[in-house]
Amino acid sequence: MDTPDHPDRHRRKLYGRRKGPKLSARQAGLRQTLLGALAYVPGGDPLAQFPNTVQEVWLEVGFGAGEHLVWQAAQHPQVGLIGAEPYEMGMAKLLTKLEETPLNTVRLYEGDGSEIIEALPDASLGQFFLLFPDPWPKTRHHKRRFLQMEILDSLARVLKPGAELRFATDDKSYLPYALERLMAHPGFDWLAQSPSDWKSRPADWPPTRYETKAIKGLPTFLRFVRRAKTGA
Repeated sequence: MDTPDHPDRHRRKLYGRRKGPKLSARQAGLRQTLLGALAYVPGGDPLAQFPNTVQEVWLEVGFGAGEHLVWQAAQHPQVGLIGAEPYEMGMAKLLTKLEETPLNTVRLYEGDGSEIIEALPDASLGQFFLLFPDPWPKTRHHKRRFLQMEILDSLARVLKPGAELRFATDDKSYLPYALERLMAHPGFDWLAQSPSDWKSRPADWPPTRYETKAIKGLPTFLRFVRRAKTGA
């Protein structure tokens, strides 16, 4: 894929599992049992890691407490949802939800989502979600933001033509940063037709606890589509 040069290409650094508050005994137990049962292993055909009723695979990177991922999995039983989250507490909260409401079409990866993306076959994803990621607000930390040009190169490779990339943020510096890169990339088109398209959450985009906290920060919802592969 021929893509334009950009200063932040090849600057992505991986970040592994991150610890926070101490897990409860129940949460620690679920990490040992349920996480092992639902673990996603990067590499190969992602469909092979789901029940044979799954027809398509979606990926959410940084799912927080997992509200959005669980909602999408419940609404789309024919879709396999991969969730990547480096924070132990976020993973623990989602595991608690999945213990209470089992969903056999969810697979989980406790680590950096870019490791999944890099190992996916071409045109193997039907949708990608990056919702309210860590904004890394200090300029010297911008290279740690997930949405880098090299990640967009990889997403353009693994997303099917017509597949959506969905991004949300309430950070005033991350929004122009993300738009600059998405608009510059030849593999994606912005679906917005009017301001309401990025100011209002789509109906099939359920609210999360973080989004509720972010309302005062005027969250923005971006939907981009993977272009048909005509040299991009």
